[in-house]
Amino acid sequence: MTQTSFRAARRTDVPAIVALLADDELGATREMVGEGTDAAYWAAFEAIDADPRNVLVVAEQGGEVVGTLQLTFIPSLTRGGAERAEIEGVRVRADRRGSGLGQLLIGWAVEQARERGCGLVQLTTDKQRTAAQRFYARLGFRASHEGLKLSL
Repeated sequence: MTQTSFRAARRTDVPAIVALLADDELGATREMVGEGTDAAYWAAFEAIDADPRNVLVVAEQGGEVVGTLQLTFIPSLTRGGAERAEIEGVRVRADRRGSGLGQLLIGWAVEQARERGCGLVQLTTDKQRTAAQRFYARLGFRASHEGLKLSL
């Protein structure tokens, strides 16, 4: 596999990240790129970038953004006051899927949480993403809770 590096996303990465988010059946219905929505993506990036409890990460190979995820650190009174890490928005570019990049990306995020002293790493994935569910289970994640969402 090509050498992979992970780093905090830069503003210039936003178009590539949005393209990754839109690059599947579900994402194509959720991510609408155009003049009206572009401002929302830029504002979201600025908010994430300014928040020390959030990091938007990109995976690079050969100077190209080929994967992304957002890692959020959440203080909590549960589990003895342990901080937890939430992994969100995991995407690997279509031509890199199945290459082991996703495993490297999740492994990197878990290690960041471990180094920070988090007591738990959690993530959610859409119920329609059955391949993603199998992937996360292979990495040791367990479907221990039922997650619910309310669109606003």
